[in-house]
Parts: sequence; C-alpha cells; structure tokens
Amino acid sequence: MNVYLDHAATTPMLADAIESYTSSLGIVGNPSSIHSQGQNAKRMLEEAREAVARSLGCDPIEVVFTSGGTESINLAVKGLYWERNAGGTPRPRILVPEGEHHATVDTVEWLERYEGAVIEWIPLDALGRVRLDAVESALCRHDDIALVTMLVANNEVGTIQPVSEVVALAVAHGVPVHADAVSTYHHLPIDFASSGLAALSVSAHKIGGPLGIGALVLARSAKVVPLIHGGGQQRDVRSGTQDAPAAIAFGIAAAHPIVPLTALRDRVITGVLAVVPEAVLRGDPVHRVDNNAHFTFPGCEGDSLLFLLDAAGVSVSTGSACRAGVPEVSHVLRAMGIADNEARGALRITLGHSTTEADVDALLTALPAAFARASRAGLADREVPRAV
Repeated sequence: MNVYLDHAATTPMLADAIESYTSSLGIVGNPSSIHSQGQNAKRMLEEAREAVARSLGCDPIEVVFTSGGTESINLAVKGLYWERNAGGTPRPRILVPEGEHHATVDTVEWLERYEGAVIEWIPLDALGRVRLDAVESALCRHDDIALVTMLVANNEVGTIQPVSEVVALAVAHGVPVHADAVSTYHHLPIDFASSGLAALSVSAHKIGGPLGIGALVLARSAKVVPLIHGGGQQRDVRSGTQDAPAAIAFGIAAAHPIVPLTALRDRVITGVLAVVPEAVLRGDPVHRVDNNAHFTFPGCEGDSLLFLLDAAGVSVSTGSACRAGVPEVSHVLRAMGIADNEARGALRITLGHSTTEADVDALLTALPAAFARASRAGLADREVPRAV
C-alpha cells in the first residue's frame, strides 16, 4: 500500500503534462532567436503563457515565468521593496502577517538584516486569519510602508485569508499588495484582473505541472527591480533563456479541469474526529482550502505520527515541506495562540487530483493504531527551539 496525502508539498504530474513535457524536450531553438526554429519555440512558449494567464485571470504579458514559487515570492517582495525605495521618500516598512510561508518570512528577514527594512508583523486570530483591524491600524499609523505581502490561504492550516479586504485597505493608502497563491492555485478561484493586487505568486508543481517552474503575475502598472539581470527577457523583470518545455507542461496543467475536493476533505475531517476523538481540527472549519485538513493530536509528537503512518504506507506531513526535518514548533500554530505542547502534535493531511476514497479509507484505518503508539511514546524530552 502506498497512499500519498501530502499534495500541499507537491502533487503528482498529470499524465498529459508529462507527455507534453517529454515530447517538447526535443524542440530545438532558443525562444529569443529570430530564426524559424527559435520562433517556433517562442510560439509554443507564448501559447503556454496564454494558458497560464487564462487560469489566473490576467493578461499574458503579466505572467513572468520563474524557477518556482520561492523565486516568485523573492522577486515580488524584494523587487517591490527596492522599487518603492529607489529615491525619494524612504519606505522601509513591510506589513507581513504572522504565520506566512518561510519563503516570505526568510525574504523579509533578509531585507531587514541587509537592506534596513522594518518588518511589522500583523497578528492572526485563533483560526489563523489575519486581523483586519491590525492591518488597518498599521496603514493609518505609518506613511513609510513599502508593501504588504500575504498568503491567499495559510499553507499549513488552510484558513482562507481576507485578501480583497486587505487590498482595499492598502490601495486606499497607496500601498501595493503581493499575494502568495502557491498553495491555493487550482483550489480557490483567482481573478487577478479584478483583485487589485500588484503581484501574485504561483508554482506549477502544486497543480500537476513540473518542478522547477512557477510564475509571478505582475500587474502592468506595477514596477519591480529585478533579481536577475542580463538579456532583458520578460519585460526586463526576469532575464535568462526561458524554459519552453517546462512552460509548455505548466500551461497544460494550468488548463486541466480542476478536481473538486471539498467532499473528500470533509470525509477526512469527520473520519479523523471519529476514529481519534481527541484530535482537534485547526484552522477555519468552514472557510478553508478544499484540500486541507490540519489537526493537532494531544500528548504525542507529530513527527511520531508521521513516521508511524509512513510505516503503514500513508504519507502525510506535519507542516510545510520547506521546514521538513526541522525540530521546531510551527510558527503558524504559535501565531494562532496554540500552546507548544499542543502544537507539537500537528499533522497536515492534504489531498489532490489523484486522491481516492480508498486513500482516505487507508488513512482512517492506520491512524488509530499510530495515535495509540505515538501517545505511549508521549512528547519527546527535549527543548523545542523557537524560530528566529
């Protein structure tokens, strides 16, 4: 038995995306070359860009292909910050909700350390939702804000964030907003044109495309200082020879029919609470991403549960894959006010296009015994370091 329930980390490539990827690897021609082979590669690249744009409700010119979600986030946050501080009035402040993905957290902390940025952390409520009153207060108190950056939905607990409300508040103060939609692409509708966002980040491997390619959707009106220089490709925003085969496969995945997962997710939630009544569902029970079920299990380590389930042939996670193997309590759960001894028993179950009813059955069959064994082991006798 091999059951995969960690789709928020990555999801299997779609069969048609694999086919298009492998077949297009034989294409000869640099999309920037003006001969016929180069122009053929460019045509296929731009058709892929159009497919990605349609899936995001934006113009193709606004789609900037990157190496993935992390680069997209870095380009948006650093690029907007540098542009907003390029002469004139200094704007060192960045508004960042607590509990963001580490691609954002590490980026803003780098700007703080090396570029003099001032990070204002916006608190979350007990369900993991950013507090709008705190956003509004910060915008009213400060006139030196470079940007706001936030998740569309929390990548760990699945709570959908009030992005449109934050955008309305920020735009009224002339502040651009970047949104990280990496974990919500194809799980929540995205209409960039009507969003008011300056920038939005997505990644192909979360929707059945290949690893190593993502996109930054950058509004026509928005300007960023690029991370990479040389060649001037993609509006001078992201120079470098573009990966046409990966983009083609990305476009196929972007256009693929979206698989509804709400009913299956709800079956996971009710099933887990039935077989392990001690489990506590975390995040918003209603306004959550359709593939996310996040629990804490009292009196045991999430890592213990993960390994025991893995031994039973069921793959899940304790949180973000970018922090896998790091022995620390989730900064998301801490931001929600959950005590460390409770947060240490976290388990994230995420579904995808390949998830079946049988996969859910396998999880619910294996979980009670895994919980019983993990409970007997209890909490590890160690000090869990706080994230710095």
